[in-house]
Amino acid sequence: MQQILDFLVKIWDYFASNILTQPAYMIGFIVLLGYILERKPLYESIAGFLKAVIGYMILMVGSGGLVNSFRPILTGLKDRFNLTATVIDPYFGQNAVTEGLEKTFGRTFGDVMLLLLFAFVFNILLVRFQKWTKLRAVFTTGNVQVQQAATAFWILLFCFPKMGRIEVLLVMGVVLGLYWAVGSNMTVRYTQDLTDGGRFAVAHQQMFGIAFVSWLADKFKAREVKAKKKARRLEDIELPGFLKIFNENMVATGILMLFFFGIIMLILGKSYFVGVFAATKGASGLAPNASFLFYIMTTSLGFAVNLTILQLGVRTFVGELTESFTGISDRLLPGSVPGIDVAATFAFGEPNAVTIGFLFGALGQFLAIGALLIFHSPTIIIAGFIPLFFDNAAFGVFANRRAGAKAAMILPFFSGLIQVFGAALISTWIG
Repeated sequence: MQQILDFLVKIWDYFASNILTQPAYMIGFIVLLGYILERKPLYESIAGFLKAVIGYMILMVGSGGLVNSFRPILTGLKDRFNLTATVIDPYFGQNAVTEGLEKTFGRTFGDVMLLLLFAFVFNILLVRFQKWTKLRAVFTTGNVQVQQAATAFWILLFCFPKMGRIEVLLVMGVVLGLYWAVGSNMTVRYTQDLTDGGRFAVAHQQMFGIAFVSWLADKFKAREVKAKKKARRLEDIELPGFLKIFNENMVATGILMLFFFGIIMLILGKSYFVGVFAATKGASGLAPNASFLFYIMTTSLGFAVNLTILQLGVRTFVGELTESFTGISDRLLPGSVPGIDVAATFAFGEPNAVTIGFLFGALGQFLAIGALLIFHSPTIIIAGFIPLFFDNAAFGVFANRRAGAKAAMILPFFSGLIQVFGAALISTWIG
């Protein structure tokens, strides 16, 4: 019996390590399964699998380029001004949580993977019985599942350090599975509207935020309608004269990012980036004899490049996923939809809404950081690129779709304030 259990655990470990926690292959696996259930020819199923995997890999290239290029710039503010600060970034937190599980509580990462299994199965069961649960979204973003499972495991042990292994797995398996199912399900209606029936939901850290921002945007629009004002979306605004260049997404993004990151990079100074070059042995940063001006231009304009790559990846895999998921929805999980990476929403709606949401979220964050410094807060927060961009850009996209340009500016701005002040409050509480 023990040998059978060990064999099953090995199969699960292999599946979890190579498919479930690797979003590209998880999406590809879902596409392959869906086409097989639809009785598509084998060659079409394999082609769909490859297109989905490659598309998601393209998305990850764009996403990784954004994070890897601009995370050091934002965290560099901490080093430049010698701040004792906490960086709000879920993946920085994941590393600390994983280390804390082993050193503080004596638990292994294997327990986290078991928790992921319990939660994922519970998510599927909730969707399978949607007649009673009313939940239809299956969370499939594996890298986020790992990060959240590790964090959930640590939180429960932090609150109840004497809780046994089985109790932790059962309690958090139910809680986390419910969180994934409910959170992603709350985005279904809003994502369907944004994508004109794209048949997917958002499964990421921003799930509840997207639902809340969309709800607020609807209230915002209702107030505009009551006042007999027409809420204009970004795409409806006609810019005069030379400002028409901002109607072109790549040009607008390039100019705005050159201005935004150019200022930050000038504040950090050439010596900082030369130091990064030396510390990383040339992997990033600025070579001592290179032009700082052109380094700023290349880095800032790279934002538009990586965003375009990301959107290409989305368009490549989303079509395959939504078409193939019909097989799963019809035969295994009736009425279900896949919950996928929030970046998938950036290819829908007005492209400039991504940039506007990001910039106004950044403005809110930087004002909040300034307030913490002015009032000598015991905890200083530095904006991490993940919440700064992916949260606020998504909020901008959904807000613009539902209530227009004003909402796309105002709601991400307040999101930026809440991100910093909320993180400061929690960080002070847990020490």
